[in-house]
Amino acid sequence: MTRGRDGGAGAPPTKHRALLAAIVTLIVAISAAIYAGASADGGTRDHALQAGGRLPRGDAAPASTGAWVGAWAAAPAAAEPGTETTGMAGRSVRNVVHTSVGGTSARITLSNLYGQSPLTVTHASIALAAGPDTAAAVADTLRVLTFGGSTRVIIPAGGRVMSDIARIAIPYGANVLVTTYSPVPSGPVTYHRQARQTSYLADGDRTADVTAVAYTTPTPYWRYLTALDVLSHEADGTLVAFGDSITDGLGSATDANHRWTDILAARLHEAAGTGDAPRYSVVNEGISGNRILTSRAGRPADNPSGLSRFERDVLERTNVKAVVIALGVNDILNSPELADRDGILTGLRTLVDQAHARGLRVMGATIMPFGGHRDHTKARETMRQQINEEIRSGRVFDTVVDFDKALRDPYDPRRLRSEYDSGDHLHPSDKGYARMGRTLDLDTLKGRTPVAA
Repeated sequence: MTRGRDGGAGAPPTKHRALLAAIVTLIVAISAAIYAGASADGGTRDHALQAGGRLPRGDAAPASTGAWVGAWAAAPAAAEPGTETTGMAGRSVRNVVHTSVGGTSARITLSNLYGQSPLTVTHASIALAAGPDTAAAVADTLRVLTFGGSTRVIIPAGGRVMSDIARIAIPYGANVLVTTYSPVPSGPVTYHRQARQTSYLADGDRTADVTAVAYTTPTPYWRYLTALDVLSHEADGTLVAFGDSITDGLGSATDANHRWTDILAARLHEAAGTGDAPRYSVVNEGISGNRILTSRAGRPADNPSGLSRFERDVLERTNVKAVVIALGVNDILNSPELADRDGILTGLRTLVDQAHARGLRVMGATIMPFGGHRDHTKARETMRQQINEEIRSGRVFDTVVDFDKALRDPYDPRRLRSEYDSGDHLHPSDKGYARMGRTLDLDTLKGRTPVAA
């Protein structure tokens, strides 16, 4: 579908449009400068370094044939409160993540984005979980992770690091345990608050422990870990879901993998090899409360805006081929100073332009109803409808998934249908997320990517 940005009903006047574009460009430039300036290691914040300072190649030499794709990811979202001094010193962090594709080898990315001092990891490991609700590992799958050949790695404040390749067979839909241990204080912990997945903590270095005995503290967060890549025969590329709490899965059952992205991954897995859909894995880069235009306070900012984090969380993902953008509702609800129809649309178009410059196909989602929510007003409803009208017109994205139409109440389109409402009139229920995951037309992901001018 071709976007006719400069014509048609609803297109803003040329001068107004140019001004908005300039404002958005300024926001992106300022955000980039803040991120670069906050890095204490001379600018490694926006590049995942291997130990020894080497940038990992996107086509890293494989252990066997296949393609490197993202099996799981989570955006670094904020500095964890209460960890400002000690971080996770003296504790093992066992993150539990669920894979969207299988592979024969794996590598991870650890982030110290919000750290104010270097993070020293002396041991890390990866293994398959022994069950759906446990910190125990399948014993013969545990692998020690290395970084540049060493089990020890120091991640600079604001930096990130990719591990060496570990030979481990990881099935589609598996729970994978990634454990890290840091013996010394490191300052604020980089974390993802809305994991919707139980992970575990243990005192001391328990990275090689295959039992769950020491892991007595369950936790609802993911810490340090931001990506798990696999060498796969099941996928040729990665699809990134980029959004807010609705992409993050807020309102879905914990430990059930009922986010709309999980449903989409299952559909793509089932369709792999049939020719009915592209062979893509799915990674979730949603952050609860995320907005297109504005970030929260902090340096770097907690909950960075979609514009400021798009390069890191989408364009730099392993072998990314396509992106689904589902953002805008929080700009309407929380940013009265910037929440005008044209500003939001200009921000979305800026993301599309950045994706096209990298050859990515972009699917965009309509903004779902939030009638009955405490912040719903007539003016905000009008703005939502206007933005959705422009999205449906084809002047914003390459193709559209109409989440609004799929989940709204046919008798009151301002509201979610009752069975699709988690209860807060904003976030879907498990049934609602399942409906979203089934609504996306896999066939449209196969379309030709526009060539950037």
